Order: sequence, then structure tokens, then C-alpha cells
Amino acid sequence: MTMNKNVGYGRPARRWVVASLLGIAASAAAVGIAAADEGGVSFWTPGFFGSLAAAPLQPGFSLTTIYYHTSPSAVGDIAIARQVSRANLTANAVGNLSASLNASADMIFSIPTYVFAEPVLGGQAAVLLVVPAGISRASVGATLTGTAGPVPFMLSGARSDSTTGFSDLIPQFNLRWNAGVHNFMTYITGDIPVGVYDSTQLANLGIGHGAIDGGGGYTYFNPQTGLEVSGSLGFTYNFTNTVTQYQNGVDMHFDWGASQFLTKQLHVGLVGYAYQQLTGDSGSGDLFGDFKSRVFGVGPQIGYIFPLGDHQGYLNLKAYREFDAEHRADGWNAWLTFSISPAAPPPSRPIVAKN
Repeated sequence: MTMNKNVGYGRPARRWVVASLLGIAASAAAVGIAAADEGGVSFWTPGFFGSLAAAPLQPGFSLTTIYYHTSPSAVGDIAIARQVSRANLTANAVGNLSASLNASADMIFSIPTYVFAEPVLGGQAAVLLVVPAGISRASVGATLTGTAGPVPFMLSGARSDSTTGFSDLIPQFNLRWNAGVHNFMTYITGDIPVGVYDSTQLANLGIGHGAIDGGGGYTYFNPQTGLEVSGSLGFTYNFTNTVTQYQNGVDMHFDWGASQFLTKQLHVGLVGYAYQQLTGDSGSGDLFGDFKSRVFGVGPQIGYIFPLGDHQGYLNLKAYREFDAEHRADGWNAWLTFSISPAAPPPSRPIVAKN
């Protein structure tokens, strides 16, 4: 392809544009509970909360292990129209970016939890730490077509990456209150950016910046009928990524679950989530607008509670199919949860006096 250097669009500029268009497409490539942030992929992993989200817990130590798999993809055009003054590209570049993304991740979340026996503010307090680790893979292909001044151009490129290691640490504190069949929960959590992160990579496990997230939840659970319905709403504030000078906007997320206990141990039902970015991205590293992202997901679930010595075990499998995504890759994801916690005490028996 021949370019007219009189408009300032030589080989260095072409290399920069190819790298840039791949970077745009790749900004949503990293996945997991802490993924590459720019481009609309959030600190919060939609679906983290589900059924029984606000139900009371047994006091003491517990350990939850989650295997998480996700396979998002995206195909789309991003309209660009801006003055570019980098490398040798000094003319106005106007065009369309056609990009395709395929990504996947396999993660293990280890979540040690301690539930306090003594009430706090009339409720049950718990602290936990999410420790994620795994592998993230991403590949992108992109074609940029348009004009640089009066000269039309078309540039294409492809790239793939994979990253293995630990993600960011995520501490959480929550409080729960019970009133018969009604259960309430509030929480605060955040991101400690210590995971594997490289701003030049397509696939990342850390997000490269801190974040604070808080919200609350409600669970209706009637032991007599076995019906359970839960919903959890939260908001995320993202700090600036000091490497890229990019700051994501404020995010809103709503996770829900509904199930029916067929026995005292087995329940089946549906799960879902809605994610919407409320404010636009910002910072000097944000070159392509606010990129407010959105996605919805829904799918089936099954859970089973069983005795495990003097503890209690819980297995849950849920899967989501995503839809109506905007500025965000979508696909499907699955969660397999195994939890070990203190068993509930046996019901007290009345004392019978002997004559």
C-alpha cells in the first residue's frame, strides 16, 4: 500500500496506527475478576453474588473455592474522528475500526472467610479475602479504513497473548441482618493492584489500578416452602491507572438469583446479572471517548448442601449467557463453587425432668 508522505503519514505512523488499533481492540481482552480495565471491562465480575447472598452464615472460619471459566468475544466498528499528532501522522484521520476479539480465562478464586460470633451493629459481621489466580488468553484482529487528509488508507493487524499468575487481592467486609424470612446485607470491598499486569499485553490478570466497591443485598428465604430469591446491588469507583493515565467511570452492577429447594439439601433455579457503566471514562490516556459499557447475563443453577464431618459442604454450579453488550466483549461464563463451613448446631431439645 502506497502512502503520500506529504500528508505526514509515513512508515513510523503506519506502525503506530497498527499498534494503536490493536490496542483499542485489546483493551477489553483480559478477563477474570480483575481484568484489563480500559475499554469497559470492570473490576467487578458480574455474577459474583447470587442465591442466598444475604443469608446468615455460621460463625467461625470457612473456605470457599471457585473455578471460573469465561469465553467472551466481540466484533464491531468504532467510529473515530480526531486530530492525531503522534509519530509522523499530523493530518486529520477519519475512519472506521473493524475489530474482532476472542478471549478466554480459567481462574481459581480462593476465599478464606471469618464470621464473628458477637453481633456488630445488631448484625453478623464477616471479613474475607479473594485470592484469584489462573490463566488469561486473548487474540485480536483489526482493520482500520478511512482517510488521512485527502488520502484513503487501510491497515490491518493481528496479535495474541496469554498470561499466567496471580490476580489482584480483593478484601471484603460485610454485615448481615436476619428478620424471619427476610435477610439484609451490606458490604464494602476493593482492589489491591498487586496482580500480574503489563499495559502492553492483550491478556492481563491485574487491572493496574485500585478500586472501591460497595453496596447491599436482600434474600427472601422461606424454609417452609423452600423458595429463595436474592438480589445484590453495588457501585464501583475506579482510581486512575498511573501507567496509562486512564480512569474508568463509575460502574453499577446488579446480581440476582432465584431457586427452589426440592429437598432440604438440593435447590435449582436461575441466576442473572446486569452491569452498566454510569459515567464516562476519563484521563489523558482516554483517546476514544467515554466508552460507557453494558452487559446482561442469565442462566441456570443447581446447588447441593451436604454434611462433611463436623462441617458442612456446599456445591453450586451456575452458568450465564450474556446479551445486549455495549463497548464490552460478551459470551458465556460458568462458576463451580465448593465451600466448607462450620455446620449448623443441632436443634435444642427440651429438658425432661425425671421423677
